[in-house]
Amino acid sequence: MKHGSTLFLKIVILLLGLPVLGGCLYGLTRFDPNSPYWATPELEKLQYPLLIGMYAAMIPFFIALYQTLKLLGYIDRNQAFSELAVKSLKRIKHCAMIISALFVLELPFFYLLTKADDAPGVLMGLFVIFASLVIAVFAAVLQKLLQDAIRIKAENDLIV
Repeated sequence: MKHGSTLFLKIVILLLGLPVLGGCLYGLTRFDPNSPYWATPELEKLQYPLLIGMYAAMIPFFIALYQTLKLLGYIDRNQAFSELAVKSLKRIKHCAMIISALFVLELPFFYLLTKADDAPGVLMGLFVIFASLVIAVFAAVLQKLLQDAIRIKAENDLIV
């Protein structure tokens, strides 16, 4: 594969991580205990569970982005059909499942936020859960295909 297409994908991955990092930094200021946003009794109970959930989900998100960059590096070095690539896909799958699980746990808090603030929190939470599950399934399918390709390649190498 040409380095241009993997370079493009690496840039897209980095550009995908920047808004999330910005959201984390902006979100940190939004969760200031002295902020007037959290002054109502309904919202003050939601502040820390939402903050903890948001930052807990960012850890596997950035791990998955890093694993994606590693996978693209393997493709650049013609190691796409290797156990290293399978391990990267497995880690991406696990990270996506962890993100989905964390947002499922956060869904009641999103509901309470929606109820108190009339925000689309539940829809956003469901979107993240659905997107993470799609990524997990896609990574699992690619992992299985890659493992089969490696097995077939090893069998062919023994025959020749």
